[in-house]
Amino acid sequence: MLKFREITKEDNPRIAAIIRAVMQSFNADPATTILGDPVVDRMFESYQVERAVYYVALLDGEVVGGCGIKALDGGPEGVAELQRMFLKPEARGLGIAGQLMERCLHKAADFGYRQVYLETLGDMLPARALYRKYGFSEISQPMGNTGHGGCDIRMLKEL
Repeated sequence: MLKFREITKEDNPRIAAIIRAVMQSFNADPATTILGDPVVDRMFESYQVERAVYYVALLDGEVVGGCGIKALDGGPEGVAELQRMFLKPEARGLGIAGQLMERCLHKAADFGYRQVYLETLGDMLPARALYRKYGFSEISQPMGNTGHGGCDIRMLKEL
């Protein structure tokens, strides 16, 4: 059975492990991607601010991934960042990512954001296809101050 809920403090180690495993599988550079960001171990705390939420997906009671929405650090007013969408390999291809995306985009609109920005790796082809399916287009320059210069693909969606 598939369920979604907001992150709890107890989810921190599970989500951190998923993020690290996925990023390591793509040989991500810890110095320039989320892999080396200390926030990975404090995901719950990171989303305890206004106009931010992180959803976790549970499959048969096990946390299998998550995704969040939050104001883009250092970005223009009205721009959110779709953050930290990661799923365990066994949870892929089940429609979970799309459901997480829909929840985050609806919440971004509810929060009053006008655009949603994201960064990803060029090698993450299924993720890029998902983002395009939901109306994201690639842009040439980074926005805001994410600190993740190792992400070579940047995308933006109008809400």
